[in-house]
Amino acid sequence: MNNTNPNKYIDREKSWLTFNARVLQEAGDSSVPLLDRLRFLGIFSNNLDEFFRVRYAAIRRMNFENVDTEKVLGGITAEKLLKEITEIVIEHQSESLRILGEIEQKLEKENIYIINEKEITKEQEIFIKDYFTQTVSPALVTIMLNDLDTFPLLKDTSGYLAIKLKVNSFGKMNEVRYAVVEIPNSINRFVVLPSNNEQQHIILLDDVIRLNLHSIFNVFNYTSISAHMIKITRDAQLEFDSDLSKSFIEKISDSVKERRVGEPVRFVYDQAIDKDTLGFFLHRMHINSSDSIIPGGRYHNRRDYMNFPNLGRYDLLYKKNLPLPVPGFDLDGSLLEKIKKKDYLLSTPYQSFSYLIKFLREAAIDPNVVTIKITLYRLAKNSQIVSSLINAAKNGKKVTVQIELQARFDEASNISYSEQMQTEGIELIFGVKGLKVHSKICVIERVEESKVKRYGFISTGNFNENSAKIYTDVTLFTANQEILKDTAKVFEFFEINYKIFRYKHLFVSPHYTRVKFNKLIEREIQNAKSGKVAFIKLKMNSLSDFKLIDRLYEASNAGVKIQLVIRGICCIIPGVKGMSENIEAISIVDNYLEHSRVYIFGNDGNPDVFISSADFMTRNLDGRVEVTCPIYDEDIKKELIEIFNISWNANVKARIHSENLKNDYRRNGDEKPFRAQLEMYNYYRNKLEVITEKV
Repeated sequence: MNNTNPNKYIDREKSWLTFNARVLQEAGDSSVPLLDRLRFLGIFSNNLDEFFRVRYAAIRRMNFENVDTEKVLGGITAEKLLKEITEIVIEHQSESLRILGEIEQKLEKENIYIINEKEITKEQEIFIKDYFTQTVSPALVTIMLNDLDTFPLLKDTSGYLAIKLKVNSFGKMNEVRYAVVEIPNSINRFVVLPSNNEQQHIILLDDVIRLNLHSIFNVFNYTSISAHMIKITRDAQLEFDSDLSKSFIEKISDSVKERRVGEPVRFVYDQAIDKDTLGFFLHRMHINSSDSIIPGGRYHNRRDYMNFPNLGRYDLLYKKNLPLPVPGFDLDGSLLEKIKKKDYLLSTPYQSFSYLIKFLREAAIDPNVVTIKITLYRLAKNSQIVSSLINAAKNGKKVTVQIELQARFDEASNISYSEQMQTEGIELIFGVKGLKVHSKICVIERVEESKVKRYGFISTGNFNENSAKIYTDVTLFTANQEILKDTAKVFEFFEINYKIFRYKHLFVSPHYTRVKFNKLIEREIQNAKSGKVAFIKLKMNSLSDFKLIDRLYEASNAGVKIQLVIRGICCIIPGVKGMSENIEAISIVDNYLEHSRVYIFGNDGNPDVFISSADFMTRNLDGRVEVTCPIYDEDIKKELIEIFNISWNANVKARIHSENLKNDYRRNGDEKPFRAQLEMYNYYRNKLEVITEKV
């Protein structure tokens, strides 16, 4: 099969933009609580920022470097793709502005008003001016631009007001001068104003500054002044120098600092801005047609809506379901003693992340535990995981942490944690040259009756107590010595990475994962051809590897029924006669971020089930250290099949993956509404009730 045939694959970047359009659909969905709709609007904007910093920037580099992009990108040139992306983004931005306006109108019916500086009362004006003087003014950075030889560096994490003044000075009438005012990130963007009635009023920090422009620029004898918001996005690629005297931490740290001066790749502006002002900024910032120039509304950086104040209006938010306990896995007792007897599966956020913390806390003080080894990718602020590991080190345990310093946009945080852990005597491993470590594994060694026994956990998600509240992931707790022997070998590979280890149970990227999945798909193909039970059920974040897509097409043509639940990028085209007629694919976007990877292969009626840190993306298969773990416990295997089926039966928040990229909702005829995430919580609550009744 020709991997560059555009009729066989959906373009990866357009598929990602289609995923982000699903997030925008949630913001536009009138059945979603109003304040959560604002949160989805913020997520949409934040996603788009990262897309431009990473993917758009990468394609732009290909274009400049004259890479044979038609082969790499699946039949389209980089230049054409950049233009098409910009067109799609302009359309999405326009829709997001429409949705924001609709939400603001509905908030007003709830007596919540987002107002600007021209709509405030006299009392509110007094409050705002005092707030500006006491809180905002000390944090402001204001730069006059006309006389600077070098244009100042504008950060892509900040928004700016582009200022145009007409000034009378030294005999010059209405001389035009330009300035920028950085909107401080250190202050909440949404300022709640005092009110004498039931109405609640909020003003954006941008408008607080607009109201006080005279206070900032009163040294000038200006006749007119205007302020329009601009925003820049920069290439986020890390560049490493070759200085052998620098440690890896130093190189990453220096590279993160250099990222702030990365090439601009997107410029968003208030379309009400004067043409000469826009021209001045584009010229001085060297922004041209190879960059994405997006006309927008009065406000940018809408990612800040993720932190919109709740104003005590919990009736305008999704009801929070308290995390449930895992049946039979009592947090009050010893987890190690329970894991010794059987495996347990944790499903967050439906069940409590506290089990991971408790496991590490228990290991930290258990006198028989001698070593703890763990991989860390993205960590919470004030991480309890790190605190538990430091506690273990203080108790004399040998603690080894593989921490990924190149976790995108978490580099600075991970560097800080690395330095903290090193100070406390924890041994750090900084991965394998050329490979990110994305696996989610932990193994401890405990001396029992003069023998070393291993305990551990393997997960689909980061060991991060904050994201565990909103990311759906599964974690296997096990004392299976064969699996954990393989897990220990992964840590050996981190330290002796010139040696390729053999694993009896785990699939480990970059050496074995692709081969193993190919064999599993091939077995289903042969079973289908022999008339045996043959099916493939895959739940993941992204599917973009052309070679595995071709294998799934081959399986479809052999009669293998394939069900795909793919949240994000999906480059496969389902339902095409003679190519993929036995393939169906959906995406679920709802209150939680679907993040777990669960892989099920029919095996003639005795399914093989796996959990994994790896998506079916080329980078996960060939360019990272990933771990896929088989499930041997029959109860857990049954549970994972059941939760896959719950996702598959969704008909409320599920969209159909298709070649037309329309994000059509899946509707199951006359069947009652089935919202997978709500049904998942009910599933785990019912399991708990059944166990309680038996007791």
